[in-house]
Amino acid sequence: MKIAIAQMDIAYGNPEENYAIADRLIGEAVKENPDFVVLPELWTTGYDLERLDEIADGQAAESIAFLVKKASENKINLIGGSVANRTGAGVENTMLVVSKEGSLVHTYSKLHLFQLMNEQHYFIPGTGTANFELDGRTLAGFVCYDIRFPEWLRKHASKGAEAIFVVAEWPKPRVAHWRSLLIARAIENQCYVIACNRAGSDPKNVFAGHSMIIDPWGEILAEAGEGEEILTAEIDFEKVKEVRGIIPVFEDRRPEHYRD
Repeated sequence: MKIAIAQMDIAYGNPEENYAIADRLIGEAVKENPDFVVLPELWTTGYDLERLDEIADGQAAESIAFLVKKASENKINLIGGSVANRTGAGVENTMLVVSKEGSLVHTYSKLHLFQLMNEQHYFIPGTGTANFELDGRTLAGFVCYDIRFPEWLRKHASKGAEAIFVVAEWPKPRVAHWRSLLIARAIENQCYVIACNRAGSDPKNVFAGHSMIIDPWGEILAEAGEGEEILTAEIDFEKVKEVRGIIPVFEDRRPEHYRD
């Protein structure tokens, strides 16, 4: 299975421009004949949080329509990053997953809100599962700060996730954390980690780039630089089975002892 990550430089607070950028990058990615294309966190708006009431996508409708069109016309599965999704309860930071047939197969809203960037003042946390089924595989998708909570990712890996997708706007000053956490999540969960970060900057932040595709041993199959880039790698789900057979972590867990 071939993965393509679109490491995108996001136009701050400008959904119209960002749809055009995403359209261009998806077009570049499909030249590599991937099975999956992955976009970053909040790719329609960036971190223009103070204007979310104005620029958030009501029920994510416009974003879903865009992703459905791109997925179906290119015959690709799209991990559609996440978008500022205005719901009746408030704005959620919602990942959208669309199949190559053009069906919305999964949504997940970011559970852990990042206080250092004031997310808790503008978003409400999600409550749903991050696991989903696509192309006969159990997969999971998380958003940025979620990766600092290994128990949350482990919950989903223990329920069968063979690959974990991460979409992010991770700042450059903590790029070492980004790399270390992603590698650790791959090793401890014995699965692929496919992580799409954004490139570029906004008025308050410079972002790290360094999107990565990591195998179940924690080996980096591909890593981007800091700029806009299409990153690709082949993954083989038989390797997940192989690694989990060699070191049977999930058989050896004793979760009854892990509760506070």
